[in-house]
Amino acid sequence: MGLIGEVLLLPFAPVRGSAWVIRQVLNEAERLYYDPATVRAELAQLEQRLEAGEIDDEEFDRMEDELLDRLEIGLRGGAGTGDGTAR
Repeated sequence: MGLIGEVLLLPFAPVRGSAWVIRQVLNEAERLYYDPATVRAELAQLEQRLEAGEIDDEEFDRMEDELLDRLEIGLRGGAGTGDGTAR
């Protein structure tokens, strides 16, 4: 894009900057959400809740499945693809 294009798009600079910031925040949130260390810590907490009687076996199984799915995605390296989805 040449100088004229940059001058014409200058009024949109705050919008473009905001979109970039939102993408960066989303990528970081996905990275943390699918981080294997984070998921393993959540699995340990879940097991403690089961042993303490805070949740029943059915709830434990459901939540464990969700965490294991997240762990699998994180280990495959599919988190934070930049398009708002994890693969």
